[in-house]
Amino acid sequence: MEFTFLGTSAGTPTRSRNVTGLALCHTGPKPWYLIDCGEGTQHQLMRTRYSVMQLRAVFITHIHGDHIFGLPGLLTSASMLGRTEPLDIIAPEQVRRFINATIENSDSSLSYPLNFIDSEAPDFYWQDQHVAVTNIALSHRVPCRAYVFTERNLERQLNQGKLMADGIVAGPQWGDLQKGRDVLLDDGRLLRSDDYTHQYRTARKMIVGGDNDTPDLLQEACKGAHLLIHEATYTQDVADRVGPWPQHSSAQQVARFAHSAGLPNLVLTHFSSRYQSAPGGSPHINQLAAEALQHYKGHLFLARDFDTYRLEKDFRLHRLNGH
Repeated sequence: MEFTFLGTSAGTPTRSRNVTGLALCHTGPKPWYLIDCGEGTQHQLMRTRYSVMQLRAVFITHIHGDHIFGLPGLLTSASMLGRTEPLDIIAPEQVRRFINATIENSDSSLSYPLNFIDSEAPDFYWQDQHVAVTNIALSHRVPCRAYVFTERNLERQLNQGKLMADGIVAGPQWGDLQKGRDVLLDDGRLLRSDDYTHQYRTARKMIVGGDNDTPDLLQEACKGAHLLIHEATYTQDVADRVGPWPQHSSAQQVARFAHSAGLPNLVLTHFSSRYQSAPGGSPHINQLAAEALQHYKGHLFLARDFDTYRLEKDFRLHRLNGH
């Protein structure tokens, strides 16, 4: 599972960070999934390997502009490029109204259907052949969700001894069973894939949070999770000065939670534009990392725009570019 940050700034962009967007794929750049779509996301995509033509679904955490204002442009650009495949939009109901109103009032149209799915439905569940997705309600100024991505259809290993013992010689049926397909033999026997194969590894599970001032809401979802991507808008001293109204987390809050939950990998993002990245800048982005490291002893990363990560099958997390 790989993902690339398209924007890591909170609220407003900076010279080095765009507002929120994340591209996620399971086995390659197609198909792929977009989580949030702040203004300028389609411009960020032009600097990556991801194409709007292979986009499978868009997941929106909440309705704030730094998470949705890029959607109309991205959708209409896909239409102008000739997209015909339907696109799932998993989002609050307000996003459907926002997209429809923008298209209707800008002399625009789409060459492909949008399938709107209510992210706030109590029984929300989405899947394709690669991932299953659920979500968790968070605490923010508007309803907000974290999305839980769990991979599906893991590789299967054949029990060749059992196949031979049952008189099933090597052939195309073996390949079908290994792909998870049941097989009907000419003699009428039904071979169930589950009887002759096993999955030799655990499914990878990652959580992508929206804006949230109460990380503990993710306690249950984080059981068995291998990675959490969560906002850390402020250091704790700044959060204390700003006060509770913005309803964002500090690096300290998230790090303490991740440590208590036993999460092996934590990526922080959605940083206030006040934090500088250039040497000598103040306050500096490294203060967020320093604060988090006081409370979290797993693998910690601070996201940057265009950083690409891979969550390996053994649950190690690697940054594939940068330093």
